[in-house]
Amino acid sequence: MTIYHKITVIGGGAWGTALASMATRAGREVTLWAREDDVVTSINETHENKDFLPGITLPEGLKATSKLADAEGSDVILMVVPAQFVRAVAQDLKSFLKESTPIILCAKGIEQSTGKMMNEVMSEVLPKSPLVVLSGPTFAHEVAKGLPAAVTIASRYQQIAQNVADTLGQTTFRPYLSRDVVGAEVGGAVKNVLAVACGIVAGLELGENARAALITRGMAEMVRFGEARGAKRETMMGLCGLGDLILTCSSTQSRNMSLGMALGQGKSVEQIMMGRKSVAEGYHTASILADIAEQESIDMPIAAAVHKILHQGGDVAKVVEDLMRRPYVSEL
Repeated sequence: MTIYHKITVIGGGAWGTALASMATRAGREVTLWAREDDVVTSINETHENKDFLPGITLPEGLKATSKLADAEGSDVILMVVPAQFVRAVAQDLKSFLKESTPIILCAKGIEQSTGKMMNEVMSEVLPKSPLVVLSGPTFAHEVAKGLPAAVTIASRYQQIAQNVADTLGQTTFRPYLSRDVVGAEVGGAVKNVLAVACGIVAGLELGENARAALITRGMAEMVRFGEARGAKRETMMGLCGLGDLILTCSSTQSRNMSLGMALGQGKSVEQIMMGRKSVAEGYHTASILADIAEQESIDMPIAAAVHKILHQGGDVAKVVEDLMRRPYVSEL
């Protein structure tokens, strides 16, 4: 058994803080990098991330820094910055890492400018680093509190994936191994867009029947998109796909679902985004997901509808009505 003792978590948002807290509880030496000086000060002086994870007491052993150079000498890196910033931060981090340092990708999304998944982005920036994807149905504040959760650890490097599982695994944080990196990433990215759609359904008060139907048909879209990119159907039926979709579409604790709910209640996209400190990845992923689906002739009407509302000024009620008026087709 190989344990990674020195861990650096890159990203001081809610999820990065929760993972850093969890890893510290596992007995590891953890440093959390955050861009915001206020976050670093809050964690180091009060053991709380007041900006992004208020009300949660963090382990005293967790240290925060605003210097990427402090990642030097790490056994493993958890990359938890928002998906659209992964490339830039990885470029800045590159000079402080050994080429063989494993990178655990925890961001969920598709790079807007290129249409690439996070493992593709990281492979371009750090081509010799073994990559692992960590994804699953996890709300940050529950993980930070030590409540039970299970995740997928996916990698082409199975021994490294096992090392990550042994390093992070606990009775309240159970990892399951997979070789399907693409499937793990597709599930985490697409579910964010579908959660926006579920939020819209909730905001419009269309009922639980509609939400259940949307989750199920959204799952079909996830599978179509994933299989078109080489993912395995069974991966997307697991924790990192169906599991994450159910969680994210079932509670306004999800930033993406709460974004959709606000849209359904009549707020404009501009109003919602201006008042937010945390990133709702579904907002960014929707446009590139819809573009890829159109270019590759992948049938994804729910994703297209979310894109139309978020980025093309589509009227919420009209877009939903048009979606419901689509021709009747076979379920399979």
